[in-house]
Amino acid sequence: MKIAYQGVPGAYSEQASRALFGADCKVLPCDTFEEVFEAVEKKRADRGVIPIENSLGGSIHLNYDLLVRHDLVVTRETYVRVEHALLAPVGLPLSKVREVRSHPQALAQCSEFFAAHRDIKPVVWFDTAGAAASLSSATPGVAALASEAAAKIYGLNILKRRVQNRAVNFTRFLCISRSPEKAAPAAAKPAALKTSLTFVPARNQAGVLHKITGLFAGRDIDLSKIESRPDPEKPFDYRFYLDISGGARDPKVREALSDLGKLTRDLRVLGSYARAALPKAGRQA
Repeated sequence: MKIAYQGVPGAYSEQASRALFGADCKVLPCDTFEEVFEAVEKKRADRGVIPIENSLGGSIHLNYDLLVRHDLVVTRETYVRVEHALLAPVGLPLSKVREVRSHPQALAQCSEFFAAHRDIKPVVWFDTAGAAASLSSATPGVAALASEAAAKIYGLNILKRRVQNRAVNFTRFLCISRSPEKAAPAAAKPAALKTSLTFVPARNQAGVLHKITGLFAGRDIDLSKIESRPDPEKPFDYRFYLDISGGARDPKVREALSDLGKLTRDLRVLGSYARAALPKAGRQA
């Protein structure tokens, strides 16, 4: 099985891929999230793994949009603990660092470091691991924020560990596939499953969102996430994304989705899958 992800070796998305499919799974690094979706659709990869939200930075909106634009199914989820390390070429001390490259979210998550080191300039890079890889050809004085795994891959020194502002920092990843995986066991409790869905309200009127969420509350279905994105078909109308407890085959969920269809347009179940456990939030040794 080959897994597509955005980034280069050492990226957090690669860690998520191996967490979902094993340390020895074959991987296909891609330059963009769009390429991950295309790799799965065109059968260059069996699965794709994409980040969907971070506990500090919030949702990755582009990937929500891509879930609608592509006819793929969400089949799994996992959480990866994000710990940014300050990496530098061998021989470069912290006192000589003048520029730090990384993904914009990583830079934002380490803002307190830059506030304490005003002489160091944060520079946006396309990917954390990509920033680490770029140091082999960078001018003197350039470092990167990336995972400790990236330091091993690219032969870099770790100048400082856990540079991020908050110790509790996780990214949630979704697995996308051309078709659903084997159905969850019939005995699985609804709380052990999660269903992701999307829709646009049929009419923009007072109370419509209250009616929609009431379809789940009235059936004691936990709504664990709700996200809105602009509807490109109608300016200033919005598409909603929901995560709910239970599988799409659960009777209560089926009833709720049936009623939901009467209040919405373009209702799609993006996938039902096993709920992943969030790792413990305490500091790692």
